[in-house]
Amino acid sequence: MKNPILKWGVVLFALFHVYNNLFTAVSELWFSAIHFGGFGALCALAFHHTEAQGGEGPIRTSINALLATMSVGIAVYLILFETALYEREANFILSDYIFASASILLAIEFTRRTSGWFMPIFIIVSLSYMLFLGRYVPGIFAFPGLSFETVLYRSYFSSDGMFGLVANISSTFVFMFILFGAFLLKSGAGDFIVNMARSLAGRYQGGAGHVAVVGSGLMGSVSGSAVATTVSTGVITIPLMIRSGFTPRFAAGVEAAASTGGQLMPPVMGAGAFVMASYTQIPYLQIISVSVLPALLYFLTVGFFVRIEARRQGVTVKKEEGEPAALEVLKNGWHFFIPLAVLVASLVIGYTPVRSAAFAIAAVIVVSWFLPQPMNLERCVDAILDAVRIMVPTAILLVAVGLVVNVVTTTGVGNAFSLMIVEWAGGSLIMTLVLVALASLILGMGLPVTASYIVLATLAAPALYDLISQTAMLNALQAADIPSNVRAVVDLFGGDPVRALSEMPQEMRQIVRGELLDPALVTGMLLSAHLIIFWLSQDSNVTPPVCLVAFTAAAIAGTKPMRTGFTAWKIAKGLYLIPALFAFTPLITGNWTERIIVFMFACPGLYALAGLLQWHLETRLNAITGTLLLCSAVLMLWTSFALGVHFAGAVLLVGIIVYQRRAMNRTEQIEGQRS
Repeated sequence: MKNPILKWGVVLFALFHVYNNLFTAVSELWFSAIHFGGFGALCALAFHHTEAQGGEGPIRTSINALLATMSVGIAVYLILFETALYEREANFILSDYIFASASILLAIEFTRRTSGWFMPIFIIVSLSYMLFLGRYVPGIFAFPGLSFETVLYRSYFSSDGMFGLVANISSTFVFMFILFGAFLLKSGAGDFIVNMARSLAGRYQGGAGHVAVVGSGLMGSVSGSAVATTVSTGVITIPLMIRSGFTPRFAAGVEAAASTGGQLMPPVMGAGAFVMASYTQIPYLQIISVSVLPALLYFLTVGFFVRIEARRQGVTVKKEEGEPAALEVLKNGWHFFIPLAVLVASLVIGYTPVRSAAFAIAAVIVVSWFLPQPMNLERCVDAILDAVRIMVPTAILLVAVGLVVNVVTTTGVGNAFSLMIVEWAGGSLIMTLVLVALASLILGMGLPVTASYIVLATLAAPALYDLISQTAMLNALQAADIPSNVRAVVDLFGGDPVRALSEMPQEMRQIVRGELLDPALVTGMLLSAHLIIFWLSQDSNVTPPVCLVAFTAAAIAGTKPMRTGFTAWKIAKGLYLIPALFAFTPLITGNWTERIIVFMFACPGLYALAGLLQWHLETRLNAITGTLLLCSAVLMLWTSFALGVHFAGAVLLVGIIVYQRRAMNRTEQIEGQRS
């Protein structure tokens, strides 16, 4: 960086985050305001862009400097004059109006610069709805409106607004884990991940594609950014796949799908996982522990597409020149597992995620001093600068989305939306999943992943959670030994449990749920609802017409962006299939034995579905083998079937594969005899 003042200012700003996260020097509201003020100033100065993108004229430079000063000013004003506001009993004066309005306008402008036009328009419409538009909306979404002063207060001074929960998550969990990922990658873990993936996956058919799956998955699990993962690993894996025989479009689609999955793989899982932990009050360690098997299922699904496509295109196993041996790679890079082990061990012991991330960063630095390239001051500063660059758009987005969340909670739109979903779905969980998936698809066309999850979780998670728990509640209500207070509630609805569940208010169902069901099961159901939405929100990375990860991969592969997006969307079908398992199986809510059983049959079931989507297994499918393959997938994935039926589905799949292989061998023998 050419400007040393800006460089060291950024470093001090990052170190302030670390210090406050460890020792809590200022209140959460002030910390969030400082967080936005600093990252807003960096956004105005285009710090998150490469220096090659410079060349701005003096007028634009002056405007950016003014915006940066204003961004810092709104944080300073909040800190200095918050007490004075409450001494006036929250009555605004002119300066309050100016700075509160400026904070919202800056959030809108900075979001436009980092995320495009959709999110700013969404914020403007949301605030207008809370201010006056709600009066003109008919039905359950009608809202009388709030005064301008109240809207500004709730948006700027209140902990429910832009400096509330979501901003606090950004300044604590998200910042510390992105900083950890930057330190880990700067220490050389990126090269180790790619080399390990090449050594492990390169020996199988379609090995180059499997390298992308493994490498991008591992890289994405620590980088916290699907786009950054695509850029860092795609420049290696996409040419590798093309040289091995895959089409450029398929190679780019695989990289995009695999990089998207990095946000689903513990221990980091992107910013959304920290939002989930705060929203649900479920420990972060529990979230990442139950997410391991689903994440493996997703990457296996992408790997299934790679293998089937390799069979379809006749891609053979190719030994790349200079491909490393697994033991040699592990020998030279085993120490990169130490910081991850420190992170997980700290979480298990009971430290907060923030402190665990700090310990893991310290472990990266300490371990590096036993290596040829230690993390000296220069490399540590570079890691901090890399982390801050990644954080600029993330911080701006999370602070700005707090404005939308404030509108949803203040106006009651979330409850109205949940009621609408329940009414449209007719109480059907399957239809609810379809509606939530469609809503996620539409939001994903304009919102980044984390914003899509936050908005959709605020709107739809209560309804989804309610429906997921209804079957267990119905079974409990039909038992003979239910508590007397619950029996009295059921009697209010004629003594019919089915009628009681369908007619009682959602708040009453919540109380009854707590009385009837085991707390661990209730927690698992709540987590299932949020994980469904979290997974579905990831499709914004690979869903045309706006899919930045797929477009990034297309630029590397030299393919048409939109067609690459549709290919990535097809390969990433696990984003839609696996959440259904969250809702209808004990993959999240069960004990580890139940989860592993679901996992064991889901693997071949998803392989069968991948074959159907590609219309190919060992050879091309026909009507008969396609029908049998569909039956096999249903038998293995449908949760209500007995274990023996699942085994029958697996046997049917094996039979189809054996039949196709024998038919293929006979064809090859006949062709060999003819030649």
